[in-house]
Amino acid sequence: MKRIYLDNAATSYPKAPGVSAAVKRCLDEVGGSINRSGAGSLASAQELVWETREKIAGLFGFAQPENVIFTLNVTQSLNFLLKGLLQPGDHVIVSSLEHNAVMRPLLQLEKEGVEFSRVWGDQQGRIEAAQFAQEIKANTKMVVITHASNVCGTILPAEEIGALCERHGLVFIIDAAQTAGVLDIDLAKTKAHAIAFTGHKGLLGPQGIGGFVLRAELAARLEPLISGGTGSFSEHEYVPPYLPDKFEAGTLNLPGIYGLHAALDYLEKTGLEAIRQRESILTEILLEGLAQIEGAKLVGLPTTEGRVAVISVDFPGRDNGEIAHRLDKDYGIQTRCGLHCSPAAHKTLGTFPQGTVRFSPGPFNTVEEMQLVIAAVHKLLGEF
Repeated sequence: MKRIYLDNAATSYPKAPGVSAAVKRCLDEVGGSINRSGAGSLASAQELVWETREKIAGLFGFAQPENVIFTLNVTQSLNFLLKGLLQPGDHVIVSSLEHNAVMRPLLQLEKEGVEFSRVWGDQQGRIEAAQFAQEIKANTKMVVITHASNVCGTILPAEEIGALCERHGLVFIIDAAQTAGVLDIDLAKTKAHAIAFTGHKGLLGPQGIGGFVLRAELAARLEPLISGGTGSFSEHEYVPPYLPDKFEAGTLNLPGIYGLHAALDYLEKTGLEAIRQRESILTEILLEGLAQIEGAKLVGLPTTEGRVAVISVDFPGRDNGEIAHRLDKDYGIQTRCGLHCSPAAHKTLGTFPQGTVRFSPGPFNTVEEMQLVIAAVHKLLGEF
């Protein structure tokens, strides 16, 4: 049975050409850890890590590669930014589409006296910048948004929200988990102070490598979430004051950075616009085909405009989990069923508590596969 992988919103598969070879090359040929020795292969490894910072900085239209901080994933990046900046008495504004990577740290901080307000979207996940303005209070310090919903794919108006934050002197943080590697994200245009990213989704790299880019003025205020050895400033027991070392204590995931470097090479050669167009074509086929199937209810925007390639479907009167299981077992179609770590998003969209079956094609899926998915859903619903 042919395998059709449609869970790219969780983890992209397959990876970009050259990624696995790069990871293997690191493991087979490098050894050791950078910043601890400059001998032999580690000198070239240090150069590759710096090149990877440059590539990430370029991806976000940023001119300071030293302000690219590597972490394990976007979740760790958001924890760095939220817990390192917010103090008791501060107020934060978020959208109702946020992933638990934002909400769980905020709920932890709430116990320490941090407040937050939630801006609710409509049943297609749309939110306007003016709604955020209505929630600003005297103690508001920050706005945090997901750039695009991991449940329904709706893109939030980052540039308009960023302009609002600039006018009111608020820190603006973007969770680019679903958009990095797909949409053109410019740190200057969005007015963002920091953008959190992960390597294993749209960037087409391996798991275990992510990070954030941040402006210098924010870096000066941000307290490190983790401290320890960096291989630099070793005559002192306090955290180095300069970037990226200030936020990169411990051993970096060097094989992950090698894989991410190869993935970024592929993205540069292919072009984000080509990837975006490819995924848009696949999304359009799925949206149009699934919309015609009785018993399948599309969630979110009905067309490709204003969304990324994340498509949620509810099957009213049926068990969504059973649908997802049968698609996998009988047709080899791998989706993601449930609440997708975003319960408030499902409340926004009217799909709580049952959740949805999420179809998220990637750049290596084909038109033929999308047609097979539509046929499989149609046939499967006929059997219930």
